[in-house]
Amino acid sequence: MTPPPWATALVESVCAVAGVPPPHLTWRRRSSEHSTGIARRDAGIVAVRAGTDPLDQRLTLLHELAHWLSPSTPRRGRRRAVHHGRTFYEIAFELYRRHGIPDADALRLEAARYRSALLHASTLGIPGAVAALQAHRSAIRDRPRRRWAVLVPEHAVQLQRDGRWTVCATCGQRVVGANLARMRRARRLPRHVLMGVVA
Repeated sequence: MTPPPWATALVESVCAVAGVPPPHLTWRRRSSEHSTGIARRDAGIVAVRAGTDPLDQRLTLLHELAHWLSPSTPRRGRRRAVHHGRTFYEIAFELYRRHGIPDADALRLEAARYRSALLHASTLGIPGAVAALQAHRSAIRDRPRRRWAVLVPEHAVQLQRDGRWTVCATCGQRVVGANLARMRRARRLPRHVLMGVVA
């Protein structure tokens, strides 16, 4: 669908101030309250799936524009590039302020998606960030500890298809990514244990 006029104007304004070419903006709707988005510099696009909350729509678009403006950080060896680091949040929180999103709302919405936002915001001196970070850490400390138990004892992994997924035939656990590739290359059947959290 065509992006709303306010979103197109916001992209043009942010990029004009930064002196960079604007991305192609794509816009879709979703039934959830919260929006999602992605910025792909290589494809020249920013895509937003807009939820029902107008404030969250605006913050999501600005979040993706902050990615658009952030300097790319190359990977170091096997380490992944930092996606939501301090440099990114410095740009993001400045955009939020400049375009009318109060610090408290920016902290609330960012922290709901990325807890690291609180740490970076407190380092950047965003009002309310230190208290929000302390409250988050306190909630984690007060959370009851999870108890783990063996759900299926150690067994050989025999791979089978279950719809679009590859699973262990014994316990039904999905096997994906590097683990799936490693198990397919193995000369002997690998073994694993299925663990789970008990109440």
